[in-house]
Amino acid sequence: MSETPPNTLQYRFDGPEDAPVLILGPSLGTTWHMWDRQVPELAKTFRVFRFDLPGHGGAVAHPAGSVAELAGRLLATLDQLGIHRFGYAGCALGGALGIELALRRPERVASLALIASSPRYGTADEFRQRGVIVRSNGLDPIARTSPERWFTTGFAATQPAITEWAVQMVRTTDPGCYIAACEALAAFDVRAELRHIGVPTLVLVGSDDQITGPAEARTLVAGTPDARLAVVPGASHLVPVEQPAAVTDLLVRHFSTAWQPAPYESGTGLTAIASAPAHAAPAPQPVAPHAEIGPAPAPPETAARPDPLDAGIKVRREVLGDAHVDRALASADAFSGDFQEFITRYAWGEIWNRPGLDRRTRSCVTLTALVAGGHHDELAFHTRAALRNGLTPAEIGEVLLQTAVYCGVPAANTAFKIAQQVIREETTPEE
Repeated sequence: MSETPPNTLQYRFDGPEDAPVLILGPSLGTTWHMWDRQVPELAKTFRVFRFDLPGHGGAVAHPAGSVAELAGRLLATLDQLGIHRFGYAGCALGGALGIELALRRPERVASLALIASSPRYGTADEFRQRGVIVRSNGLDPIARTSPERWFTTGFAATQPAITEWAVQMVRTTDPGCYIAACEALAAFDVRAELRHIGVPTLVLVGSDDQITGPAEARTLVAGTPDARLAVVPGASHLVPVEQPAAVTDLLVRHFSTAWQPAPYESGTGLTAIASAPAHAAPAPQPVAPHAEIGPAPAPPETAARPDPLDAGIKVRREVLGDAHVDRALASADAFSGDFQEFITRYAWGEIWNRPGLDRRTRSCVTLTALVAGGHHDELAFHTRAALRNGLTPAEIGEVLLQTAVYCGVPAANTAFKIAQQVIREETTPEE
């Protein structure tokens, strides 16, 4: 397979070339093989298109740090193949990608299935903490615990080959791409936008899913105008693997009955969706989908300057974590409330939000300043912040070693003790 350009995705086709295109989107840490058991039946009716996330399944490791960026790469790939309109089914991160497409490019999505999905995946802290673990220990700790997150206990015990397949699939993923995908999920939150999804939507969840379970599925159904819920008994998070027949049957029924035809398609909606064989020549691409999916353009310079308070609370939470910020704000009262607002608006909304330095560099500067000033409490939580901002324990050690020269050995000695304890707490995987 030739190398995939950085703005597209590694893919494969199954099924008749003239059939409507049905896209299957994978979960974080998996490859397109998670859909192997669904493809034979789906390919009887559809041109099944599967893809790998960056750095997964041997795909080129071009990290994508947002769901919007992943959606842009998928659309760029489809444009090269001449595919305009399609059905889409996605699991977990793949489901987030489907929601993004349905919200930002509704004219291209004919029908939608969201599996083990949610409008918000846990908390930002959880995914950024996972990134710290991977950055410090590699993917092995995540790989070893993947079966217990993905499958019910009984299934994992009786299917050792599939369990080992799951472990190896995660273990061979590129760590940088995995961390970027965690950042994408940390930032994903479309709870206020679900009402704008305008296509028939199947929300499918395993009854025993402890990650994005029935509660999250019901939130999706409640917020999406044309959605219905299917709960699969005896299945956990990776329900297409654990209960393949049930998932296949639900997908066949949904996409065979709920496909929404565009004006240029036939009345059935099953015969005239544009598609192309896997090796078709790339079609002209007048507008990059990545740009269309991205954030809105910045306001003109003449617009009123926005209050940095909202940006400050966002950056403060991203760097320090929700739990830390919630504690700080909860402890504020009439005496200290103005100070909390001051540091949120100016330290975080103004300084940390400036484009001149990235967050890794700002963490290096902050650690140095805290050592020099002897601010030990702040040093502890900014060591945690440095890990979240992408510094490795070794790099933090180098920063503190540098402070021994310019801030003094006693100051650096105390800093090493504080940082060592924080790093142990943050980078030790949970058993």
